[in-house]
Amino acid sequence: MSTAYRALLPGTFVLLLAGIWAVTMSLPHVSARASWLDGLESTLLDVRFRVSGPVVPMPEVAIVVVDDATLGKVDLAAKPGRVLIAETVDAIAAAQPKVIGLDIIFADPGAPEADARLAASLARAPTVIAAGARFAEEGSASDVPRPNAVLRPQPRLATASDVALVNLSTDVRGVPRHVPLVFATERGVEPSFALTIASRFQSEEPQIAAHQLDLGPISVPLDVGLTMPIRLVGAEGQVPTYSAADVLRGQVNDALRGRAVILGYTATGFGDRFPTPFDDTVPGVEILAGVVSQMLGGATLRRDAETRRLDAAAGFGLALVSSLLVLALPLSRGVPIALCLIFGWGAVVFGAFGQGVWLSAALPLMASAVPVVCAAILRYYTERCRAARGAEALAAFKQFQSPALAELIADDPSFLQTPTPRSLVIFFVDLSSFTGLSERLGPARTQDLLKGFHQITASAVEDEDGVVLNYMGDGVLAVFGMVGAGEASADRALRTSFALLEGVAALSGPDYDVGCRIGLHYGAVILSRQGGDRHQQVSVAGDSVNLASRLLEIAKAEGAAIAATEDFVGRTTTAPPPATVKSVPVRGRDGGAQVHFWIG
Repeated sequence: MSTAYRALLPGTFVLLLAGIWAVTMSLPHVSARASWLDGLESTLLDVRFRVSGPVVPMPEVAIVVVDDATLGKVDLAAKPGRVLIAETVDAIAAAQPKVIGLDIIFADPGAPEADARLAASLARAPTVIAAGARFAEEGSASDVPRPNAVLRPQPRLATASDVALVNLSTDVRGVPRHVPLVFATERGVEPSFALTIASRFQSEEPQIAAHQLDLGPISVPLDVGLTMPIRLVGAEGQVPTYSAADVLRGQVNDALRGRAVILGYTATGFGDRFPTPFDDTVPGVEILAGVVSQMLGGATLRRDAETRRLDAAAGFGLALVSSLLVLALPLSRGVPIALCLIFGWGAVVFGAFGQGVWLSAALPLMASAVPVVCAAILRYYTERCRAARGAEALAAFKQFQSPALAELIADDPSFLQTPTPRSLVIFFVDLSSFTGLSERLGPARTQDLLKGFHQITASAVEDEDGVVLNYMGDGVLAVFGMVGAGEASADRALRTSFALLEGVAALSGPDYDVGCRIGLHYGAVILSRQGGDRHQQVSVAGDSVNLASRLLEIAKAEGAAIAATEDFVGRTTTAPPPATVKSVPVRGRDGGAQVHFWIG
């Protein structure tokens, strides 16, 4: 297997795991089964409810409650509960509502007289009373709910009114999220409490399809299992609510006329309550009123098989694309772009909720977050390994090029792709009388001498920000001004020269002396890469280079250690007085050059 394929394997494995993870996360969601994501989705859904704010319920719905104010009146509190309810039903009926729903399960037998009184009141008005389903275990949400038992009203009351199941479906935090439209009981298919009230109000038989409820001209989207996602209307009191005490006094008849009225208990210790995004607890009767409002044309919330598949596709796509971005791009770019993609989809989810579409926020987030973390860890490890290999390569490269030059090329691989004119100090040095010295020392000792000479030269040049460009046997070419402060390059080159004279002299042995000659010139050169496409080296060219190299011959002829041109000396500020200054001829050039000499 090639190195390229081996390098691709970890990333391919992460992408494969990302796809498997996303599919695993999506399966319970698409089939509407409970999963560990439900708690997170509940929290994020509450945030969307709060951001979107409450909605105005349909004016056709009103609530009458037996509250603390009602039971606080001595004359009303003294009455048997079912008699009080019967009188309240009669008072509501006198206002001529279209339908009255009683969110009360009269499961226990009452006093015969009280039951007879209540049955008569129920029979005289268009009423619906509640029954409650019990479930032994949670089935698939994609099935019609099948209770194992139903808590029903007393037969005498059930024959006087319509009866429907009042159950709501809550999430892991107890917040009502769905209402089943029908239940499969031992008596067959039975409608829900809210659907029965809405149907009676519209005087229409409900038409229920897999994903839609039609009540006359009104269409309401449904989720799997013939359940309706609940668009909670707001905090307690959002639906117009009236005390039974005021109804019994006939003070709110106009507010109830032609309405769908839901009657229930809110007095302390009575009735059920639910947490919602808008309030710590809201009476169950108000939740049901909001559901009826939704069925009668109020704000709806769409969540169905299609939106669930879209959630799964978004989770799968985000997991793969965001992981691929992190794997393909540098970590500093890939992670922010992936996060922008994920949170961008989150913005789509929030925007869709404002339009009445419930897209999952938790599924795409978690389906993509875990793969992105894994991809980021792999990318971090890869970049660390690559950086370590790069550091090793750079360290090795610095052994073949000046460290300063190696850094320049590492930072900018296109450095000097185009020849560049510069004005630099050109520095040449070679060993004095090297031919005879090498003959006397022999190959091994000569090699040791050259190694010491090159090491001393490199250290002296680099200490003053110079750049060694080439080693030529016993000679070295360097430049000053390529890096660092160019205006001080001449002073740095001169300090290097004197330091080098001392360093080379220290290489002398008991039976031989070692010295060197140095040529210095400042002028225009062309910096460029020389060589073929696969092997190049940085070099300088131009008349200034030729002149600097000739200075070594001139220094030898004059018996000097350092020879520097007037152009070079003119740029120094700390040069010691030369031994002599004279105009000398330069081989290969027309005219001579003014040269400063130091003996060393």
